[in-house]
Amino acid sequence: MSENPITFAIVTCSDTRGMKEDTAGAALEALIAENGWECKSHVVVPDERPFIASAIVRACDEADVDVVLTCGGSGLSLRDVAPEATMDACERNVPGIAEAMRAHSLTITPYAMLSRAVCMQRGRHLVINLPGSEKAARENWDGVVAALPHAVKMMAGGGH
Repeated sequence: MSENPITFAIVTCSDTRGMKEDTAGAALEALIAENGWECKSHVVVPDERPFIASAIVRACDEADVDVVLTCGGSGLSLRDVAPEATMDACERNVPGIAEAMRAHSLTITPYAMLSRAVCMQRGRHLVINLPGSEKAARENWDGVVAALPHAVKMMAGGGH
């Protein structure tokens, strides 16, 4: 277990998947646990901006997690509104994390450039948009997981 375990919430954005069909969210739960961290909440919400934004706010303000991971809804489909919902719920952009995810994924597939994923901050909480497919969610996680402890420490006022 990490000295200061990071806490997470997962928000799966889907009109078609329930918790049983959400392999990306389940995979992220396992990756979180592998790092000695805790997933305090995992919900599936419709691909609608107010539902996604509300789930992000609840995860930050009520569950008080360090990091909220959204799964799905960051592509080019008109139903993909996770980035807009994240902007509705958050105050500050953290572009380097989304850029790092795209850069890492571009080493695997040229389609990574089609991601509209964002990373933002709500108070001392980090919100990261991940793809809805398990494979792509794992790839994006691999691109940023090493920076998460430092990011959480910085948001908590722990310096640079």
